Amino acid sequence: MTLTLYHTSHGIYISPLELKDAQSLLDLRLNNRVTHEPFEPKRDAHFFTLEIQQQIINQRIEDALQDRAYMFGIYLLDGQLIGQITLSNVSRGVAQYADLGYLMDHRMQAKGYMTAAVGLVLGYAFRALGLHRVQAAILLHNEASRRVLEKSGFKPEGIARQYLKINGQWQDHQTYAILAEDMLTEEQK
Repeated sequence: MTLTLYHTSHGIYISPLELKDAQSLLDLRLNNRVTHEPFEPKRDAHFFTLEIQQQIINQRIEDALQDRAYMFGIYLLDGQLIGQITLSNVSRGVAQYADLGYLMDHRMQAKGYMTAAVGLVLGYAFRALGLHRVQAAILLHNEASRRVLEKSGFKPEGIARQYLKINGQWQDHQTYAILAEDMLTEEQK
């Protein structure tokens, strides 16, 4: 899928990750292994290999072809990969929703890049994919993620008890969602 979406005023663009990006994705994962550990599932050493990152990208390429998930890299305008953002678990029929997940290089956080990337992905989700709803779940103590979602127009919906096994423990998550009409209302303001 050839697609690039720019947010030039924030100095980023997003584009689907391709096999040529596997080394950059691995570097991103390695450089953030310790800082991201409290927010992610336990990963064994094999996860942090080029082979596994290639497999992940290949799987997401196939997922996009099947309309199941869409994984984008977040890049500075100079082409440096600084993060990753994914619409996953795409549900069609009467549901028309997807889950949102993301990660950002810890050295690039608090600069507005992720909020800009979320805005680009939401535009794609609602306009190109025709989704009705995008939802996200974050750890209760993840203040940075909470700010990104709230700045992006997501509304809190509740607590999902022991929702995901993060860093080896089942943990509660705050659920958030945004509807297509929420985004259109924000744009009209």
